[in-house]
Amino acid sequence: MTIQIGDRIPEVVLKYIDDGVQAIDTPTLFDGSKVVLFAVPGAFTPTCSERHLPGFIERFDRFRELGVEVACMAVNDPFVMQAWGESLGVPKGLKLLSDGNADLTRAMGLEMDASGYGMGIRCKRFALYAEDGVVKHLFVEAPGEFKVSSAEHVLEALGG
Repeated sequence: MTIQIGDRIPEVVLKYIDDGVQAIDTPTLFDGSKVVLFAVPGAFTPTCSERHLPGFIERFDRFRELGVEVACMAVNDPFVMQAWGESLGVPKGLKLLSDGNADLTRAMGLEMDASGYGMGIRCKRFALYAEDGVVKHLFVEAPGEFKVSSAEHVLEALGG
């Protein structure tokens, strides 16, 4: 079942690079904070690299002014996420999280089968806003679309 507004973010461990591979569990990431988590089907893929992540980079300071942390997640390994972030100049503080085994993706019911493209199980393109670990806004894209999970749309929903 797909996660819904009012649900708690499932408890899962994600990975990221910071002086080596680090682990962060979702309670640490979300509890006591306002967080936008957006997910992409894959680092270095066209829409993800040309529009989705760049939109959040461009508007990162606006989210921070609203007291909102920003994190990007993909079903890629943490080394790929780090290299992708470096290639696009991701600002310090915008977290690039690896859900390498799709654990959080599956726990939220947001997986998609991209085997036809040689990519296996991936995450649907989405954005969510959570306060203290509870989903307040959820924007899941229709297959092949990029509209409701954009930084602009999320900021509009947050009144920013």
